[in-house]
Amino acid sequence: MIEVEPIRQRLSGAGMRAWADCIEDQLTARLHDSPHGDMQRWQSTLQQMPLPDTHTLVLDQGLVQVGDKSDTDAAQREALRAALQQLHPWRKGPFLLHGVFVDTEWRSDWKWDRLAPHITTLRGRKVLDVGCGNGYHCWRMAGAGADLVIGIDPTQLFMMQFAAVRRLMSGVEGAAAQVDRVMHLPLGIEDVPPQLKAFDSVFSMGVLYHRRSPIDHLQELRDALRPGGELVLETLVIDGDVHQLLMPQGRYAKMRNVWFIPSVPMLELWLQRVGFREIRCVDVTTTTLEEQRSTEWMRFESLADFLDPADTSLTVEGYPAPRRAILVAQA
Repeated sequence: MIEVEPIRQRLSGAGMRAWADCIEDQLTARLHDSPHGDMQRWQSTLQQMPLPDTHTLVLDQGLVQVGDKSDTDAAQREALRAALQQLHPWRKGPFLLHGVFVDTEWRSDWKWDRLAPHITTLRGRKVLDVGCGNGYHCWRMAGAGADLVIGIDPTQLFMMQFAAVRRLMSGVEGAAAQVDRVMHLPLGIEDVPPQLKAFDSVFSMGVLYHRRSPIDHLQELRDALRPGGELVLETLVIDGDVHQLLMPQGRYAKMRNVWFIPSVPMLELWLQRVGFREIRCVDVTTTTLEEQRSTEWMRFESLADFLDPADTSLTVEGYPAPRRAILVAQA
């Protein structure tokens, strides 16, 4: 499923010996001791998926593209579409895979467009993407020139979606070096060894509000960064001053696991208290029905179902509708 030795070697070569020493035990505990019930079906799907040869790989545009429609015939494209649909739901994207458009729930390219002008160049950097989902943003980071991108997300379905895209990329002539820059590990931030201090850039997008202890999460992010490294933090926020914080009584936008939604000034204070400096809020955007929605690739409820139909400025529970801020800071 995952070849451990290349991962161990890459971690060790990147100055992460402490992680290299424990990665096999971590992956064994996650994948062999507690595999998802659908894992065998997903693996079979990947093995049966068409693998056309191609020269096309686009990682530096909003639509992550592997191959072209001309690389396949109609039967191959239909087989590929059917295989990818077996990995439903697809949440982050979009992707164009040999002419099959994977229209994901989120227009994750819009988020990238909002943050990209405000961050330090990723060229030549070691990057950690916490809560990376299926790795869409990891590929964008590689497309921006990162030397090493490690995405972590404990959801095994997302790992298999990443594996499907990566397998298609293995058919791209001459692209192995670029593709090998990116790894997806089915782990959480708590699996990153403490005080690693190895990454030039750390991204945490859409994670903080799911953490019972947001301060501990920010400290874990800081401990993963080298001194002077850059944090890119994207999370839900509310309007208000440094004293304003929302802790939902039950669900928020039908999500059970939302704990704390701070104002931007409070979030800046949290970052300051754990030792970040040069803290900047570079964007605050209300999530729209065009950016997050149900599609044939994500057929469950989405944002339209989470908002009050009589007043879309509120969630169905009566809280302020989702607004997301992007903050950039230095360790």
